[in-house]
Amino acid sequence: MKSFVEYCKILMLHSNSPFEIGGVSRQLASGVAPARLTELISMAKKVSAKARAAARKQRDKWKTKRWYTIRAPRHPWDFKNIGETIGESDEHIMGRVYEMTLQEFNGDFTKMHVILRFRVDECVGQDALTTFIGHHHQTDHIRRQIRRYRGKVDDVVDVVTTDGYLVRLKPLIITQKRVQTSVKQAMRSKTRELLLGFAAKNTYAKLQEAILGGELEEDVRKAVKPIYPIKSISIRKSQLLQTGVVNEKGPTLDEIHEEEARTASELKAKKAAALAEAMEEEEATPSILDAAEAMEPESEKTEEVVEEVVEAVSEVEDTKEEAAGAVDYSSMTVAELKELLKAAGKPVSGKKADLIARLEE
Repeated sequence: MKSFVEYCKILMLHSNSPFEIGGVSRQLASGVAPARLTELISMAKKVSAKARAAARKQRDKWKTKRWYTIRAPRHPWDFKNIGETIGESDEHIMGRVYEMTLQEFNGDFTKMHVILRFRVDECVGQDALTTFIGHHHQTDHIRRQIRRYRGKVDDVVDVVTTDGYLVRLKPLIITQKRVQTSVKQAMRSKTRELLLGFAAKNTYAKLQEAILGGELEEDVRKAVKPIYPIKSISIRKSQLLQTGVVNEKGPTLDEIHEEEARTASELKAKKAAALAEAMEEEEATPSILDAAEAMEPESEKTEEVVEEVVEAVSEVEDTKEEAAGAVDYSSMTVAELKELLKAAGKPVSGKKADLIARLEE
């Protein structure tokens, strides 16, 4: 929608009227507005009214969105619930990438630096099914492994599994000391040979378990250790380049839903039972003694309370007297005796015997 100033400019360009920006017009001074200008003003008002009406009718897109449950792949993750996302439709969810740490997935604190990546490839109802597309180690964790006078041996290996998945692996070997280039080449060739052989004999699911579980790293350690002593070894990154045959092993999505519903109902029943037990304990009937005390008049209760207070005070005084009598003043020094007399507000002059006698009074 154009502003009033733009309409005035258009009017000056397409008409012979004497209007000029910043100038004085004789026609405006006479108080008579041009017909064309009046028409443009009325048109602008109509357009603005239509725009305001359209803005009022515009619906809130947030109300049309819904929540999706992000689930890990079927095998070997068993459709585990790993998070939630929101979207207007299934098309908006497809292709989204969700990242989480391995510690959040299995609770292993030592794997908090490992980042897992899942991509949404299918939506079934409110469930967004994903595919594991790789992992990587955090950069600060890798930097902490590298120190002065150590050697770093890294490589990039593309392997193909038995079910047709093309995966790129990036191993990282840290040696205890600096090594020559020939030694690094030997370690790289040995690692490459082992990774290619392992992938050629296993499926993509088994490769995931070996990478994240540490089995593949341990095999590489055993193969490279005879060449040169190493400090640490890790598969710092994996990346899925091409998918293959989808594995149908593992429980179905309906079975997972039934298991989750059963677990939720059991947990709800346990909470209800615990709450009922707590309520019963609070509403338990009072004992016979409590009932008898409640039936006593207030005057008798007050007298009993006063008697108990008097007895407690007398017991405290007796205890103090016994403690004072039990103190062996003769074993104390003159300075200690004078301090006790000062605290009691008594004279501190005289011999030790006089001081002891004053304290025993």
